[in-house]
Amino acid sequence: MKIAVVGGGSTYTPELAEGFGANAAALGIDEVVLVDPAADKLAVIGPLVRRIMRRHGSEARVAWTDDLDRGVEGASLVLLQLRVGGQQARIGDEAFPLECGCVGQETTGAGGLAKALRTIPVALSIAERVRELAAPGAWIVDFTNPVGMVTRALLDAGHRAIGLCNVAIGFQRRFAGLLGRAPEDVVLDHVGLNHLTWETGVRVDGRDVLPELFDKHRAALADEVDLPEAVFADGLVPSYYLRYYYGHDQEVERLRTAPSRGEEVARIEAELWEVYKDDTLDRKPEQLSQRGGAYYSEAAVALMRSLLTEDGAVHAVNVRNDGFLPYLPDEAVIEVSATVDGAITPAVRTPLGPRQRGLVAAVSAYEELGVAAAVHGGERRVYEALLAHPLVGQHDLAEGLTRRLIATGRDHLPWA
Repeated sequence: MKIAVVGGGSTYTPELAEGFGANAAALGIDEVVLVDPAADKLAVIGPLVRRIMRRHGSEARVAWTDDLDRGVEGASLVLLQLRVGGQQARIGDEAFPLECGCVGQETTGAGGLAKALRTIPVALSIAERVRELAAPGAWIVDFTNPVGMVTRALLDAGHRAIGLCNVAIGFQRRFAGLLGRAPEDVVLDHVGLNHLTWETGVRVDGRDVLPELFDKHRAALADEVDLPEAVFADGLVPSYYLRYYYGHDQEVERLRTAPSRGEEVARIEAELWEVYKDDTLDRKPEQLSQRGGAYYSEAAVALMRSLLTEDGAVHAVNVRNDGFLPYLPDEAVIEVSATVDGAITPAVRTPLGPRQRGLVAAVSAYEELGVAAAVHGGERRVYEALLAHPLVGQHDLAEGLTRRLIATGRDHLPWA
């Protein structure tokens, strides 16, 4: 089986290689191709991925190319991990909303929309080549932010796609540690939208132990997601991305005075590239843990296994709503714990409350409008999406952010 990684020159890729190497035999992987327009990065990452996989005993062929068609041809699974515009574009996404007093973040609010506008057209172009050249029935697994919007655009265009985020697996590992159980013993009721999710249940041996976790660890959980304990009064655990909603003004002040995450990641990546150049390195370095994306490899490989073998395991994935959340349209894309076998079926038993439902509905509407802006272009569509977003929601802010977004992203917006 051939796997293609589009965006294979990313500093994330050695994390993925660890999972491929450890599971190559079980998954039947006999070829991994890294695809990236940056040939200089591939020249470093490619040999490192090969060494990592060999250390795990895998004899799978490892190749790399800047030719997309060659990379995806015959692939059974294509993983997208793109950053159109690189870290410099991300730094811009994080900066311009702050000029209007709004959160500057790469996956939500105006910064998230800017990333979606330049990323979705590229993802759709890649997916068309996958449709034309990959193996029949090939899956596209999207790890590219904003995952929910990119996945929706792919599904709207008729592609066999599913979105993946590492938030849920991070919670699973954290809860397992608190409970003294193996991670595979812990099954989450994880539900919402990408980067707008809550854990509504934590099941061990079929029993919901979330109330016990709250009794013993409420303060620690609140600290972990950087939110006050009062937010947890309804018995649900919000992801740390909810701090941009529940603590918006504090986040704006913090972001105005602190180095941006994009600047921090750029520094970490510069260090990683120097480490990666060591031709004796055959494992992911410790510095990679600072990059983000914890448990990315484990989440990706486990999902791939289920997609290919239909083993019925539960994964937190981005899929069509199809009536699961009755307050959203069927065509919305939600992030939910789901059983992956011949079908992908939500497995959450504990619903969201009214406070969460209202926010999910509002952000889902924004995502619908944002995808339309990315696919069809136009300043008016950008304005409409921003006006719908709960972190903007005012005419003057939406107008100002639209102007700044288009000015900063003009190089990547063909209609601008």
